[in-house]
Amino acid sequence: MAEPEIAILEAAALQAAKAGKEEDAARMWARVLELAPAHAPALSALGKRAFRHGDHATARLAFERLVRADQDDPQNWISLALACQAQKDEQAEETAIHNALVADPSNMVALILRANLLERHGKTHQSAKVYGAVAQVAPPLERLEPGMRTAVEHALQYVDNYQAGFGRFLDGFLEQQYRQHAGEDLDRFRESIDIMVGRKRRYDSESMLYHYPGLLPRPFLPRADFPWLDAIEAGTDAIRDEFLRVLETEQDFVPYLTYPDDVPHNQFAELNNSPRWSAFHLLKDGAPVDGNAARCPRTMALLGQAPQPDQPGRTPTAMFSLLKPKTRIPPHVGVSNARLVTHLPLIVPPGCGFRVGNETRRWVPGQAWVFDDTIQHEAWNDSDKLRVVLIFDIWHPQLSPAERDMITALTRGINDFRQQQGGFDL
Repeated sequence: MAEPEIAILEAAALQAAKAGKEEDAARMWARVLELAPAHAPALSALGKRAFRHGDHATARLAFERLVRADQDDPQNWISLALACQAQKDEQAEETAIHNALVADPSNMVALILRANLLERHGKTHQSAKVYGAVAQVAPPLERLEPGMRTAVEHALQYVDNYQAGFGRFLDGFLEQQYRQHAGEDLDRFRESIDIMVGRKRRYDSESMLYHYPGLLPRPFLPRADFPWLDAIEAGTDAIRDEFLRVLETEQDFVPYLTYPDDVPHNQFAELNNSPRWSAFHLLKDGAPVDGNAARCPRTMALLGQAPQPDQPGRTPTAMFSLLKPKTRIPPHVGVSNARLVTHLPLIVPPGCGFRVGNETRRWVPGQAWVFDDTIQHEAWNDSDKLRVVLIFDIWHPQLSPAERDMITALTRGINDFRQQQGGFDL
């Protein structure tokens, strides 16, 4: 039997190749094929050697024998596809790529080869679709060897260019319809196009602790939906005056984030226990903060006009939020979409901004807004001065009175089960 001799030859061929003795390795692989004509490692090694030396006809013959010996390995079909490509036999190349993807539909190299072939044929839409599949299966660029990194970078750039052209086409195609509906609010429609063509990304509610289904996730809610905010906005000067008197004492301001040392801080590591982002709490864990609330009676009275959520030991919550100069709050999401968050800007120097989802706004003192904090959001103060905002939470307006009552009862049940309260900080 030839098996022992084949094993010896195979080991010797591998050792010769490792030592850089290519000719010796080739002779041993050739001898293996004399004993076992369908020996896959020998066919692969000799085919690759022929390909490296530019002998594409010999390489193709070896790879054709290889795929007959082992049709389930996508790499064998990829090798054959490359040999056919070198011979400019695109029909055979396409067949080999097809078979590679039958063996492994997510094989990145086979997808790149298919996209390249489609691109060479000028099939823009089809190649963009396959390059998009490459982008989905590719690992991070830094994990790829240089040649493959270049191929993936081309795929990503191709998709970006295609999507940009697609967006420009749709903008022009829809221009007449936009003019017909001039004056109408088409912001959501425009954003749907931006998301589809990749100019913006899709953001959804990502409640960290408690998610209430069926509530429409909107980054900023229409100001007209909250007529009770009129009185709070009208009291901006009084609220600011109370804050400034509190600020003079420099007492009872605490870091906004106070994570223990033995838990992950993630993106908030830089701001944890930092005075750069601090708060003066008026309502915390569902109750007034002793001393603090009494120092701001007008603010507390105005907050009482808001539809504050009732989740015992958790909400309502209200505070003065201070963001010091040159400080950025990284992107994050809130704990529950059953409540929304309100901002009343008090002190806003130039260079401050706030983003929720795809929408970025600048605070204007005295102009409040309501947003869904379970949609990714971030804030920044690029100025040289302090930024101050009154922040408080409210019930989501789409919750019925019965639903609100049930959420209140649910919170009591959670507290009873866990024998503790708290955990819904803004």
